Amino acid sequence: MKYVLDTNTFSALMKGEHAVVDRLASAGRANVAVPQPVLAEIAYGIARLPASRRRAALTTRADLLTRELARVAWTDDVSEAFGQIKASLERQGERIEDMDVAVAAHAVATDAVLVTADRHHMTRVPGLAVENWSARQ
Repeated sequence: MKYVLDTNTFSALMKGEHAVVDRLASAGRANVAVPQPVLAEIAYGIARLPASRRRAALTTRADLLTRELARVAWTDDVSEAFGQIKASLERQGERIEDMDVAVAAHAVATDAVLVTADRHHMTRVPGLAVENWSARQ
């Protein structure tokens, strides 16, 4: 596995953003995975919506992507990375949301690049490689 998707990148795929879809195609699905916290955030976002065509369409898109992309399991190594990242950020006075730390920990623990549009938060995580597939190359 080479790339771990953040929630905003998964969401961009759900929307069919061309730059992200094209970059996924060039990276190859076999090299891309999704951590469980991302799927939890997507499920929460969809569950907040009232019953509607939009909610149904988003559910269908999320289901399609989850069938097509591998998962990054929450292992003991991920838990250790989570603790190290959170403690390091707190010592620096640079706290970020726990779900962001959890996603970053999945990338760090698996030695993968985190694909995110949230460079502001994620570049503060020690040892985390970050790419933004939404940005123009």
